[in-house]
Amino acid sequence: ILNYDIMARFRRRTCIILLLFILFICSIMMALKTLRPDRAGFGDPFGLGLLPELQQRTAVLENKPNSPNRIPGDTVTHVSNFHNSAINTMKASIPPVNKLEEELSSPNYNFHVFYYSWFGNPQFDGKYIHWNHPLLPHWDPKIANNYPKGRHNPPEDIGANFYPELGSYSSKDPSVIEAHMKQMRSASIGVIALSWYPPGMADENGEPTDDLVPVILDFAHKYNLKVTFHIEPYKDRDDRSMYNNVKYIIDKYGSHPAFYRFKTSTGRLLPMFYVYDSYVTIPEIWANLLTVSGSQTIRNTPYDGLFIALLVEERHKHDIHRSGFDGMYTYFATNGFSYGSSHHNWASLKAFCDSNNLMFIPSVGPGYIDTSIRPWNNHNTRNRVNGKYYETAFNAALLVRPEIISITSFNEWHEGTQIEKAVPKRTGQIVYLDYKPHKSNVYLELTQKWSEKYTKEKEQWLM
Repeated sequence: ILNYDIMARFRRRTCIILLLFILFICSIMMALKTLRPDRAGFGDPFGLGLLPELQQRTAVLENKPNSPNRIPGDTVTHVSNFHNSAINTMKASIPPVNKLEEELSSPNYNFHVFYYSWFGNPQFDGKYIHWNHPLLPHWDPKIANNYPKGRHNPPEDIGANFYPELGSYSSKDPSVIEAHMKQMRSASIGVIALSWYPPGMADENGEPTDDLVPVILDFAHKYNLKVTFHIEPYKDRDDRSMYNNVKYIIDKYGSHPAFYRFKTSTGRLLPMFYVYDSYVTIPEIWANLLTVSGSQTIRNTPYDGLFIALLVEERHKHDIHRSGFDGMYTYFATNGFSYGSSHHNWASLKAFCDSNNLMFIPSVGPGYIDTSIRPWNNHNTRNRVNGKYYETAFNAALLVRPEIISITSFNEWHEGTQIEKAVPKRTGQIVYLDYKPHKSNVYLELTQKWSEKYTKEKEQWLM
C-alpha cells in the first residue's frame, strides 16, 4: 500500500511538472512570435495570398483584399448618392484656439499618421458604413468552408476586434472629427496622411469621402495639424489620371493653411503624396509622370511634389528608383509579413535610399489583428504586448535615423492597428479586445513619448 501511495504521488508530480513545462514552452513560442516575427510571412500560404502581385489567382482577386493591412478592394465603386447634409451644416472655417496650444503637446511634423474617414452610421449617413464590414472568404474554397460568412451587425457587432471609445461613429460627425484631432495633437502627431479616392470614387465597402476633406482641413488647422494625402489604388490609376488628381488636390486644397508641405534640402516647399499599392503599376508608367523627361511629367510644374511609393518586396526598391519616386514607405504594421515591414531590413533600405537620394519612411504600428473580417488570418496577428510591440517598432525606426516616421494607423479598426482610444466591451457572445491594464489613451501617450525621444535624438544626429 505504501509503495502504491508513493508511486501515485510520483505520477501526479510528474504530470504536473510535465504540464508546467509544456505551458512554459508555449509561452516562450508566443512571445517569440509576437516580438520577433521577422521571418514570418511570405513563406506560408497566408502571407503569399494576401498580396495580389505575389499570388497568381487573378480570378479570385476581385473577391479578396489587396493585403493584410488594407481593407480597400481591387475594384472601386462609383457612388453618386453622397450625403452632404451633415457637412453643409458645419462651419466653413474653424479658427485656431490659442488655449489649445497651452494644453496639448507640440505637434511633431515628422510624425505622420494614416487616417481613415470612411466610417458611417444611421444618424449622419442614413446607414452603417464599414462598421458592418463583410467577413471576407479565404481564396481557397476548402479553407473558406471552415469559417463563418455574412457581415457584421452594428452597433454591438462591428467589423473590428477592438471597440472605439466613441462607439460606431460617423466620420462626418463634427464632434468625432474634433475628438480625433485632439487625440492626434495630444500624441504630438503633426501630419495626418488622409486616405483619399478621387471624387465619386470609394473602396468597395464605402462611399465617396472627398467632400469631407475641407472639414478635416478646417479642424486640423484648429489644432495646428497638417494634412497630406494617401492616394488609394482607384480604378484605372495611371500617369494621366494621377496628374489630373494631383492637380485637383493642389488646386482645391493647396491654399488651405492646414495643407502639408515638406521643406526640402534645397529650400523648396513641396506637397507630399503617399501612393498605396504603387507597385501594381509598372515603372515605365510612373516614369512618364515622375521623371523630368516623362511624356506626362509633373516635374518643374506648379503641381510638382514629393511622391512616396509603397515598398513590399526588396526588388521594389529598384522599381521605385526607376519610376522617379522621391521616397518609399513600408505601411504594414505586421513586422515580418513583407520585406519592407520587417524591422531588420530597415537599415539596408535606408542605406539604399541615402545612396540614391530617396527618402525612407518606415511605418510603425501598435499591433495587428483582423480576424473580425478575415477569420482565417490568425497567422498574421501581432499581439500588442501591452505596448511593447509598438515601442519595439519605434526603437527600430529610430535606429535608422529617418527624416519622417509614419504610423499605421490612427483608426484602421478593421485590422486592429489603431492608436485611437478603445474601451472594454462585451456583448452577447462577443468579447472585444482592449488596452487593459492601461487606460484608453495608452497608445497616444506612447506616441507622444516617442515623439519627444525622436526630437531629442534628431538633435544629436544633426550635430
